[in-house]
Amino acid sequence: MTEEGGKSQVGGLKVLGILDIQNTPCARESLLHGAGASLVTGLLHFLATSRVKRSFDVGVAGFMLTTLGSWFYCRYNNAKLRVQQRIIQGGMKNKVIYEGTKLDPTRKNSED
Repeated sequence: MTEEGGKSQVGGLKVLGILDIQNTPCARESLLHGAGASLVTGLLHFLATSRVKRSFDVGVAGFMLTTLGSWFYCRYNNAKLRVQQRIIQGGMKNKVIYEGTKLDPTRKNSED
């Protein structure tokens, strides 16, 4: 913990000193999904074959594939959400600009 201006700040948990899990979107969930998948795949492979080293390798591969798959899926959904938010914000900005004018698309023309 560090003290700055009377406020205590707790440093984020870093994996391998490079990935700050608390401040990186989708990192925590991806690592948890990967850990669960590695446990399940390794254990199932061991129960099926009774080969320890191969089961460990299968567990590591399951961890890597599940972590990366979960990471990319989450990041893709976040990017899609940001695009939708930008479109909605642009529409709201246009509504505020054109509200009450002739160009207002919600205004009914009485000239017809």
